[in-house]
Amino acid sequence: MLEVRGLEVSYGAIRVLNGIDLTVAPGEMVALLGTNGAGKSTILKAISGLLPIKAGRVTFEGTDITGAAPEIVLARGVGQVPGGRGLLPTLTVEENLNLGGHLLPKAQLADADADADADADAVTEAARPFPWMASRRRQLAGTLSGGEQQMLAIARALVARPRLLMVDELSLGLAPAVVEELIGLLQTLCHERSIAILLVEQHVTMALSVTERAYFLERGQVRFEGPSADLASRDDLIRSVFLESGSARRGR
Repeated sequence: MLEVRGLEVSYGAIRVLNGIDLTVAPGEMVALLGTNGAGKSTILKAISGLLPIKAGRVTFEGTDITGAAPEIVLARGVGQVPGGRGLLPTLTVEENLNLGGHLLPKAQLADADADADADADAVTEAARPFPWMASRRRQLAGTLSGGEQQMLAIARALVARPRLLMVDELSLGLAPAVVEELIGLLQTLCHERSIAILLVEQHVTMALSVTERAYFLERGQVRFEGPSADLASRDDLIRSVFLESGSARRGR
């Protein structure tokens, strides 16, 4: 489904990604882990067309999308939940949901047998896993709790009916109970709807417990690729994440 080969990305003169190889199969949930600044979010942005690619190739379902514009990547079936949720806080829940499909043609958003307006139909379907949204569509997104904002960000991404969903920092700033609920949702999307999931996450233990395979990045390179259970036993790599997090907290 998704195949990344030899991906290189630079910020000015600084090379951030050095020849990244990565794959995600249909219906698979894959963890993308690593230390802060390793390039995890950069990979997602490069795949989505939000950053220029210096070298390498990105293909999705056999189609080359290397360097394609974000709306083209989205139309091909690649969705993203950005880190920090990326919502517009002064817009309502409904308005944020509508943004999820505004770049796509109505025919792509609608069910084949749908009689309702295509945009409305896609939004209703995307919000279905979150019953609370039905009665709070006119509430401003900025007044939602952190967990509700993350749910809204996921629902907005689902409006475009992606076949691959890339999720950046799902658990950031959220209570464990909320994270557990969101992880359960991603598992349902993956196993029941066959949506492939690429999960960028700092909560290493949790990510490894719910994914089949994992990649571990350090300084723009893949240090590990394989079964999540095997990475969980690599104390040398896992320890580097926790040591770095501890150093960052002490430095503040």
